[in-house]
Amino acid sequence: MPQATDNAFFDRADAHIELANRQLGDSDNPGTVAASMTFAATRFSTWVSARGFKSGEEMAAARDAMLTYFCDQYRLMLEDNLDDHIARFDQYMSGQHPVE
Repeated sequence: MPQATDNAFFDRADAHIELANRQLGDSDNPGTVAASMTFAATRFSTWVSARGFKSGEEMAAARDAMLTYFCDQYRLMLEDNLDDHIARFDQYMSGQHPVE
């Protein structure tokens, strides 16, 4: 997985996951909560990226590079989490978390 940018990286991620877990109680379909979380992540990342440009035209010129960067980052993080859940499937599915 990519290097965490600061000490609070996982704390922030855990806070988002905690919110999503609370929202599961309001939903019959966990996939809808996951879809909302993914949408929020893409919307926020787009907004953060837009702040670095002076115009829509400048941002449009960097669109393909941004898509590549964010898709690559998502894939790396997804691969890491998939591998982790595969390796610790019984622990995670029984509610036990491995010692880090």
